[in-house]
Amino acid sequence: MEMTGAQVVVECLLEQGVDTVFGYPGGTILNIYDELYKYQDKITHYLTAHEQGAAHAADGYARSTGKVGVCLATSGPGATNLTTGIATAYMDSSPVVFICCNVGQKMLGKDAFQEVDITGISMPITKTNYLVRDVDKLADTVREAFGIARSGRPGPVLIDITKDVTAAKVDYEPIPQEKHSRTGALGKLIRRSSTSSLLRPEPDQKDIDILVDMIKESKKPMLICGGGVTRSRAHEEFREFARKVDAPVAITLMGGGAMDGADPLATGMIGMHGSQASNRGVDGCDLLIAVGCRFSDRVALKPDSFARNGKIVHIDIDRAEINKNVQTDHHIIGDAKIVLERLNEKIPQYDHSEWKDYVFSFPTETKYDLDENGVMTPKEILATIESMVPEDTVVSTDVGEHQMWAIQHFHFSYPGQLLTSGGYGTMGFGLGAALGAKAGNPEKTVIHITGDGSFRMNCNELATEEFYKLPVITFIFNNGVLGMVHQWQDLMYNKRYSQTILDRGPNFVKLAEAYGMKGARVTNIEELQTAITEALEEQKEGRGYLVDCAVATDEMVRPMVNGGTNITEFLLN
Repeated sequence: MEMTGAQVVVECLLEQGVDTVFGYPGGTILNIYDELYKYQDKITHYLTAHEQGAAHAADGYARSTGKVGVCLATSGPGATNLTTGIATAYMDSSPVVFICCNVGQKMLGKDAFQEVDITGISMPITKTNYLVRDVDKLADTVREAFGIARSGRPGPVLIDITKDVTAAKVDYEPIPQEKHSRTGALGKLIRRSSTSSLLRPEPDQKDIDILVDMIKESKKPMLICGGGVTRSRAHEEFREFARKVDAPVAITLMGGGAMDGADPLATGMIGMHGSQASNRGVDGCDLLIAVGCRFSDRVALKPDSFARNGKIVHIDIDRAEINKNVQTDHHIIGDAKIVLERLNEKIPQYDHSEWKDYVFSFPTETKYDLDENGVMTPKEILATIESMVPEDTVVSTDVGEHQMWAIQHFHFSYPGQLLTSGGYGTMGFGLGAALGAKAGNPEKTVIHITGDGSFRMNCNELATEEFYKLPVITFIFNNGVLGMVHQWQDLMYNKRYSQTILDRGPNFVKLAEAYGMKGARVTNIEELQTAITEALEEQKEGRGYLVDCAVATDEMVRPMVNGGTNITEFLLN
């Protein structure tokens, strides 16, 4: 049947099962928005306050649902406003398809109004991207983009379409999603590709057998649960593997929820702000098995001495990650879910009680002294929140001290429960991501944990929250400073607090009220409990809520290991 390019884009979204998109319109993408107007009964569009908010919302939707997120924007500043969100998704392997439109083909390269080479700009931060200048190639390009975004190691893909292509006519033939890998451009790409970031590579059975023997010889095994376990939804297989090996499990920032934080084998976070149990366990083990972990500089702070007393085994879907940061003794290339299934079939039940007793003799969480002035500690705040919200509550964070406290003290129990910017460290990620998660999981409670610095970067999305009745409960850890940077200045810059003091507005409660929501400023646990009770009631009516929590300015994230040192050289305990 004959359709315009804009119609083809929307029909291809429906082929992919898309029913939710986030975005912000503009001149070059108006043809697509005009078609979306006609498809309102099939695709819900959320207009955010800013394109970056739309990017983070699509990312949060993808992470929390396991589906591919979709984000739309116009050319020029609309497209470039997406780049922080694209990079955030890229660093954390989140599958999002970004669709932009550019000026007409005849205007390309002529510095036309709102023209920008977004494919050139986004090339380093996408799995792949496209500039579509031929309407005959449009449908296959959209299908291929979704296939690449979701397959192998997931990640963002960008499609830039010239405006004249969205208006041009073409014969469109619908193809069910299950046939896409066997037809058209995607089928050809898969058949000729050997890249592990595109496909789900079949693990080598010999590599699995070698690891089975290594586990048999180990007396002090240690596991790392990384983001790859979360992305592949391999949490059940990983937990079975951990129980069979009977090994303590350290959890990376992106692995939160893949291993239940309250599991008896969980030692807490690993790395710069990792627990003593996690860091000392990794340092003292004779066999370290890391699943879906990048060994980033916040985990392997000093690669040469990382797990210095043991052999290192790396399981990852992306061959490019093997030996990139840490030299391994053995590795298995494959999807975490498949590899763990094969391992679980091969290994018997082990007992490493003596080793576990040693590891768990060290703290798995930070202990806080009660403030003499009665100021709430981060652990008190998070324990109170966790005890009062439903167990399956989705938690989105921004970046900074509050982020580390949330990962340390909130016990995440399933993949997609924790939404946080790990690799890129994006302040301003949290509220947009929370709104995307609420749109994708309307039956769940969604909370947003942020700091007073981060919240200033995304508070405009309160407008989106209120208008669409996406009730998110925002908790601000308000210490009056840019906390993490302030902490580094305190410890390493002789208390020279250059530009980290936030002695300025707004009044966050009044800001929430300006957007039509209630809020409360709390200074003790009783006030916090009252505020949470009210927030949960407001949520039932489709209204969000803001809780401004007073935190001591000098409260730090502990433990802390300085960059470039061994993970057991704690600067703070």
